[in-house]
Amino acid sequence: MTIDIGLIRHSWSLIEPVADQVTKHFYGRLFANYPHIRELFPPAMDLQRDRLFHALAQVVLNLEDGDGVGDYLGQLARDHRKYGVQPEHYPAVGDCLVAAMRYHAGELWRPAYDEAWMTAYKFIAEVMIQAAEQDATQSPPSWVATVVAHEVRTPEIAVITVQPDQPYPYRAGQYATLQSAHWPRVWRPYSIANAPRQDNLLTFHVRMVPGGWVSTALMHHTRPGDSLLLGPPRGSLVLDRASTSHLIFIAGGTGLAPLKALIEESVWVPDRPAIDLFHGVRRSVDAYDNEDLQRLRSDHRRLRIVHAISDDPDQWRRQSAVDALEYHRIVPDGDVFVCGSPDMVRVTANRLLGLGVPLHRIHTEFAPGGAARFAVL
Repeated sequence: MTIDIGLIRHSWSLIEPVADQVTKHFYGRLFANYPHIRELFPPAMDLQRDRLFHALAQVVLNLEDGDGVGDYLGQLARDHRKYGVQPEHYPAVGDCLVAAMRYHAGELWRPAYDEAWMTAYKFIAEVMIQAAEQDATQSPPSWVATVVAHEVRTPEIAVITVQPDQPYPYRAGQYATLQSAHWPRVWRPYSIANAPRQDNLLTFHVRMVPGGWVSTALMHHTRPGDSLLLGPPRGSLVLDRASTSHLIFIAGGTGLAPLKALIEESVWVPDRPAIDLFHGVRRSVDAYDNEDLQRLRSDHRRLRIVHAISDDPDQWRRQSAVDALEYHRIVPDGDVFVCGSPDMVRVTANRLLGLGVPLHRIHTEFAPGGAARFAVL
């Protein structure tokens, strides 16, 4: 199967400026022509439309990287099992997607684009179907997890620990999507804040987003004994991406969670790396995990922790996490792991490049073509 990357990208340039209209048209056509598919999706579609566009960008912009795109699609397919996606759904999605792009490109659309996109989509569907079928022999589409602890650490942050009903195979640094019984079919990603444990417990740091359906449910309407659904583990922010013995971890807010899991894992690494952790928060009261971090420092013994407070008027020095790195004159001579909001990650990565850190030593959860947490269907 030969994909004409040039045609794909040229046609993509036609519809990218009107991506929002294309995705709305796509879902409208899909639900009108195949109404039974609507039940796979959440009630509100705004976030879902964004996910579609970013996932397409991820594939289109990285088509030359066959292995990388294949891995990305395989991960999406495994994650899509929790929605109930079946092989027969893929042709409907492909037909409606190409029709939506053709409609909004208007007279600029060429018949050759139809063939190029259907060839590309056939490849996408085959990779995803095969990955889902293989995964079905190894794990369930989702896990039922019982909440065993719920701690409100600040007015905006809760730390929730759950017990999955079956072994949950993941790596430190990865994340899971969670679904609350209050919002069926609405999934949100949360990083797992601990390394794998023998008791199979998972801990999540949840920041309540104003108006956020799932975060509000987890913060205010979830108690020990309640059940949540877990999607399969995802993400690539893992320790073996590092190639040096000095690691710098830069976290913004609850971006601390996956980095904390990596620190836990590094305690058991034979050649334990030296780690400088910079945790940036807005106010001093937002430093919600100090007790656990001090325990980790005692266990690790090669861990330094620096808190950076950016917006607290009671602090005489207000700075971001990367400001603190420069203030303490830490030489970023090793691998740097960055986790936080998309804006924080972008700003921090650019600052690190300016400090001379090579791009290949800056590790984030964002893939080159877009955010890695977006789904196609």
